[in-house]
Amino acid sequence: MLARTAQAREILFDFFVDTPGRGLPDEQLEPHFLPTTIHFPASEQIFNIGMGSVAVPGAIAGFLHVHERLGQLALDRVVAPATRMAREGVVLNGAQAYALALLTPINTLTPDARALFAPDGRTPRPGDRHANADLADFLEALPEAGAGSLYGGALAQRISEDMREGGGLLTREDLAGYRVVERAPLELAYREHRVLTNPPPALGGSLCGFMLQLLAEVAPRPPDWGSPAHLRCLSAVMLEVESMRERSPSVEALQPPDVIAACSGRVRRSTGGTTHISVADADGNAASMTLSNGEGSGYVAPGTGIMLNNMLGEDDLHPDGFHASPAGLRVASMMSPSIVLDGDWVELIVGSGGSKRIRTALVQVITAVIDHGMHVRAAVEAPRLHWDGACIQAEPGFAADALASLERTWRVNRWTERNLYFGGVQAVDPRGEGAGDPRRGGHALAVA
Repeated sequence: MLARTAQAREILFDFFVDTPGRGLPDEQLEPHFLPTTIHFPASEQIFNIGMGSVAVPGAIAGFLHVHERLGQLALDRVVAPATRMAREGVVLNGAQAYALALLTPINTLTPDARALFAPDGRTPRPGDRHANADLADFLEALPEAGAGSLYGGALAQRISEDMREGGGLLTREDLAGYRVVERAPLELAYREHRVLTNPPPALGGSLCGFMLQLLAEVAPRPPDWGSPAHLRCLSAVMLEVESMRERSPSVEALQPPDVIAACSGRVRRSTGGTTHISVADADGNAASMTLSNGEGSGYVAPGTGIMLNNMLGEDDLHPDGFHASPAGLRVASMMSPSIVLDGDWVELIVGSGGSKRIRTALVQVITAVIDHGMHVRAAVEAPRLHWDGACIQAEPGFAADALASLERTWRVNRWTERNLYFGGVQAVDPRGEGAGDPRRGGHALAVA
């Protein structure tokens, strides 16, 4: 979570996952690690699940830490709406039901997961009511139990035993040793604006910043949005950043000016991107929070209604290979909660879900607002591109001549529908406009 208070304090609260395995002997058994293919309408992506994919969870610790540092309401009031919805259930809309159907292989991997996500033997459909009594009980107890509800005591012991029996690496020592880290945000200039985002060891913020710096270098005067020149420039920058990422996993390597100069030269020659919440209040406080459970591991922590993450199975987060890092390290996230400032004025609070598409989705929305003067809602709902390593994925809505221009250089996969594959950007313009991404059933709400 990136927070900027009304007093201009800027803090990045890092509560992403840690690598597990503290206290395990070197001859630990082979982790239970299962590749699963998720089929999007016009593409597919392989995720790895199972107990060996579970990293040390940080979200509950993060929520409690941020509440203690910046919260104004009592914690029992904060959790009350979620507790009520978990107990009474929510009626699933089309986007929620679609996401559950997409993840059926994961949500039905274990008996506990099936009981939670397919209680009558089928994936929930739009209009079904989905409840989670265990989660309601967990949330109701959280204000009194605090972090010990997950990171210590009987539950931590049970999780550790389950992991040991099921081929997982998460231990009681991992849970007890987890800590939230407060960092200074990564700050960069884009045209006349300051952009604050997620700093190292995370990768996502640096990659977003690198893309913005490249765009400013190769297009000092942005071409018209949606024009052939705009799409070619954007696509070439995506390809260059992905190539740079493959050549050098170090985020520090993306910063020197000579690197920008070399990359911009290649871009010029070739031209002839989870859940997010953005909030602003009337006092001038701003928060951009991105959360991810990956796709889920299939393992449900007993009695909590919470499926633990599969962050050890996300290939984009482990360029040196799976299970290659020692225990206790913060995993380098692709999440990029960001705030864009014009002088001292917060112009845009923004972030996205979407795995490897986070950076491309964010850069397209940020540049649509800054370079092309779009209102936030229009920028979020505009069609998007993404370079997937083999071809350009293109949503419908771009002009035919612009796509034809791309196809003269690269292979383009033309989608026939907007889809959550292309991210889920949730953005707020504090002057009064918010935008929830329709690709993920996003919603914007002003509260008096």
